[in-house]
Amino acid sequence: MESLIIQLRDGAAPRWMVCNSDGHVIVNPVSGELSQATAMSTGRKVAVILPANEALVTESDAPAKSASKLAQVIPYALEERVADEIENLHFALGERDSATGRVPVVVIARARIDERLAELRAAGLNPSAIYSEASLLPAMPGQMIALLDGDSLTLRSADGAPLVMPALSINDAFEIALASQPAPIPGLEASAPGLLIYAGHDEWQAHEQAVDAWRDRFTGVKVQLLPHGPLSVLAPAAATGDAVNILQGSMAVSSPMEQGWRAWRVAAVLAGVLLCLHLGSRFFELQRLKKTEATLNASIEDAFRAAMPGAQNTTDARRRIAQRLDEVRSGGGGALLPALAALAVARNAAPSTTIEGINYREGVLDLRVIAPDAASLDAIGQQLRAASWQADIKDLTASGDSYRGRLQIRKAGA
Repeated sequence: MESLIIQLRDGAAPRWMVCNSDGHVIVNPVSGELSQATAMSTGRKVAVILPANEALVTESDAPAKSASKLAQVIPYALEERVADEIENLHFALGERDSATGRVPVVVIARARIDERLAELRAAGLNPSAIYSEASLLPAMPGQMIALLDGDSLTLRSADGAPLVMPALSINDAFEIALASQPAPIPGLEASAPGLLIYAGHDEWQAHEQAVDAWRDRFTGVKVQLLPHGPLSVLAPAAATGDAVNILQGSMAVSSPMEQGWRAWRVAAVLAGVLLCLHLGSRFFELQRLKKTEATLNASIEDAFRAAMPGAQNTTDARRRIAQRLDEVRSGGGGALLPALAALAVARNAAPSTTIEGINYREGVLDLRVIAPDAASLDAIGQQLRAASWQADIKDLTASGDSYRGRLQIRKAGA
């Protein structure tokens, strides 16, 4: 299913684009008022990306296993990392990483997410997912990924939660990110990560010199300029759901199926009643048919005894009568219809051939035919022989522009 991905931005118009279920772009990024994106939401899932500074993207190693227990424990486990009271915050949880045992968590003020939802719904948009920009930034082994978006800098390494800081604090951000890199394995030299930077043209011009001062701390620095902003980098993960959806728990949005059920449950109940009535009527019809079958079987037994005097055992009467009919037909008449059927198929090899007369006796089908040439009769004969019939051409004579003759057909080996 296609997704409409909308990026909300501070102090700038939102952007949106359309991706398929694999994250490939269907409609390139467009900027404008939210109401302009509403028409594109029809028949598509709507996913919204919030600015990185509106939510805290972190991790927790809380030991609880069940989702319900984690939802209760994690707010208190992260209490020291948040500035507000936990009652005022909404905690969204991801799947526990099987390798590290850590659970990704997105924390956002309830008042802020309520404001964003009101803004979206006022424009006629009902999102099924909301993501933090920081959680959608891809992670690559051996690389540190940086995103410069307006006044915000997001750094993400292969391990650990992303770091979000003001772009003006780029030196502090690199220092913190590099200090949090895993310790080198004993006996091996430490290897510095590479750096890949996503940035708009203006952002790169503003911070190029600051990045250049850190080039010797990375194995290599690559810059990818984004003429349409970072949405093209973030949208694939939003389309595939490869991030923590903020709309969960008390803020979970009903799926279209659940909404449809609420709207149609009365009709569904009535349909269920009608189905029960239908099944009941079919049951009574089945009982009636069983009684009719019993009466018919009794009539078959009477007919069997009349047709086969002296045979008292009526077991499988239908099969035995059919066997007797086949025995009667095998005396000769039973081969007529198969021979005609084989002839009808073989005649397709020479459709211009005309049949003047037919005679059938003792398993032999004798035809008087007119053909445009001898090859036509030979083609029919070949088709019959290929179908396990014996075909003989008799008394073939030329008559003007055509040939007359007889074609005798019998079962091969008869």
